[in-house]
Amino acid sequence: MLLHGGRADGLTPPPWVNLPALRLRWFGTAILRAQPRHTLLLASVRYRRRGWNGLQADPVHDAHDALNELGRLAPGLPVVLIGHSMGGRAALRAAEHPSVRGVVALAPWCPTNEPVSHLRDRTVALLHDPKDRVTRADQTWAFAARARAHGADVHTVAMPHGGHTMIRGAQHWQELAAHFATAILNGTPLTQPS
Repeated sequence: MLLHGGRADGLTPPPWVNLPALRLRWFGTAILRAQPRHTLLLASVRYRRRGWNGLQADPVHDAHDALNELGRLAPGLPVVLIGHSMGGRAALRAAEHPSVRGVVALAPWCPTNEPVSHLRDRTVALLHDPKDRVTRADQTWAFAARARAHGADVHTVAMPHGGHTMIRGAQHWQELAAHFATAILNGTPLTQPS
């Protein structure tokens, strides 16, 4: 399930032509290519509101609603959440849902007070370019350390380029995300491909 980026605050719906959502579709295509012999259901969350909106955490509610709907459509289906920026934060928070097997978070927004205890026994891959000027990689690495201390299986990758938009080196971002997502779905250990 794909969760695109957004804003810290924004009560209006995302526009119909939504570049963050379109960018994430390429990641979905890469995941489908990585599992050619298996049937996968690729879903994307459409947020009701464009922003996180403080304690409201609006995209988390949308992710939970989408996960519940997916559970009605395909009961028992294991889910991997793939989120970018605000969508990465939403994916990490929504990983408490019982159908979620793991998360692949791309340049995620990980504030210092972000909860981690619900990630126990979940597999998490965090990809971040240390030169990102929108979200901070050092906060992502600190989040990873806290999640590990609470029993999550966390794998981190410092991406060599791509910044926040992941445009430069996009194929590398997509291939790694697909590799980690399929490993989580298949229940295999996370290793970085050579």
